[in-house]
Amino acid sequence: MNTDDKDSFESQAHALVDMVIENARKRLLKENGVDKYEDGRPVSSIQSYCSLLYRETEDYKIKDVHWMTIEEFNIENGEKKINEFVQTWNYEDSWLYCIDFLREDVDDYSVKYRYQVRWSIPTRRKPIPRAMACVYFTIEVSKLKPKHFPVEVFYVFEMNRLVHKPGESRFRGRWLKDIIENKTLMMTTVDF
Repeated sequence: MNTDDKDSFESQAHALVDMVIENARKRLLKENGVDKYEDGRPVSSIQSYCSLLYRETEDYKIKDVHWMTIEEFNIENGEKKINEFVQTWNYEDSWLYCIDFLREDVDDYSVKYRYQVRWSIPTRRKPIPRAMACVYFTIEVSKLKPKHFPVEVFYVFEMNRLVHKPGESRFRGRWLKDIIENKTLMMTTVDF
């Protein structure tokens, strides 16, 4: 395949994707009563268009906790705050979790404290579950910032690269279920 054919296919692919996105956008706007167009673009603002796309989270307020300052931080307080934050998540009552401090990583500018929150659904028949889902928290304590500044907090779900910050993303119970389902599925393929 020469470069002209490759460029032609690429431009066709871009045109097709643009057409699909535009049709989806028009359908969303029409379904929600926005049908006045000016120069091929809807009169609605980008903000109202985004609210159409993310309608389910439109009225949802993401919960957060008041995190401690650098001066107030210690390992036990970090564990208490993580527990307080996890309790703001909406999850089924059958889920249980425990929080473990893992280690601290020291560099020139900060100390990062690592915690693990292990989730499982024990039952009467299986009090020891076959698989657990883990969420890893990092509390970063800066060596450079003034002591009255808050600590930085980040967390990631096992088998996922997306880094979350408290108060910026909405917890989904499905994330934990997916981790456990993937682990259980993988265990069935391994013969011991």
